[in-house]
Amino acid sequence: MECREVLKVLNRLADESYACDWDNVGLLAGRMDKEIWRVTVALDADDRAVEEAVANDSDLLLTHHPLLFAPIKKITNESLAGRRLLRLLNHDICLVAMHTNFDIAPGGMGDLAADRLGLRSRSPLEVTGQGAEGPYGIGVVGQWGEGGISLEQLCARVKEAFDLEGVTVYGPNGGPAAGAGGSTCRISRIAVCPGSGKDEIGRALQAGAQVLITGDITYHYAIDAAAEGLVIIDAGHYGLEHIFIPFMTSYLKKQLPALSVSAVPVDNPCRYF
Repeated sequence: MECREVLKVLNRLADESYACDWDNVGLLAGRMDKEIWRVTVALDADDRAVEEAVANDSDLLLTHHPLLFAPIKKITNESLAGRRLLRLLNHDICLVAMHTNFDIAPGGMGDLAADRLGLRSRSPLEVTGQGAEGPYGIGVVGQWGEGGISLEQLCARVKEAFDLEGVTVYGPNGGPAAGAGGSTCRISRIAVCPGSGKDEIGRALQAGAQVLITGDITYHYAIDAAAEGLVIIDAGHYGLEHIFIPFMTSYLKKQLPALSVSAVPVDNPCRYF
């Protein structure tokens, strides 16, 4: 099967047209007519993923995050991106990225995260388009079950659902003891935005969310959100998005059973001491 045929199958799941205009998705390196028999799936095209693809004798490396965002003038071994690209191309391995198109597509990253958390009555946090089944976009806002959940219980649920050692919590007035984080306050409306969600704080507030679960929240964004009454659970960029790996591995095995599909083992680069 040629690479272009694999791309058609991937686009049925998350068409490249869903992607944000600043993004870089689809075939980033390699040949459209390359015959694909073995695929390696990873979150990033880092050294570990590239070496895994080479060791697997893969024909294609599928990642969530693009190795290339902006135009580059040189591909040499003097840069990280250049070394990785040369390694892949020297082994005739195609590189494909499914980034914001996967984030935005119905059933994509936001819905997968909401499924793991068990959110109900869901809608997109940031609407980017309208499809036959309704609006779609970045992130999800939804309801917890009847009676709500405490902040401590929600943190435990996040850690269990995404196999995390820990999360960082910013609550009103500087800590989890006040407002939505109090032991007597129940949380019922929750927003989740896998990846970097600092730009979704305002939308989470507008949607009536009491908590935003996301990653890459910097200090000043976090304390400002807390001042507005929104609790932030920062579970890390990788922490929430590594779910791409098992999902896409399973999807490819089901949709293209003739292919040999392997996954780079999940290994959060964030460590807790």
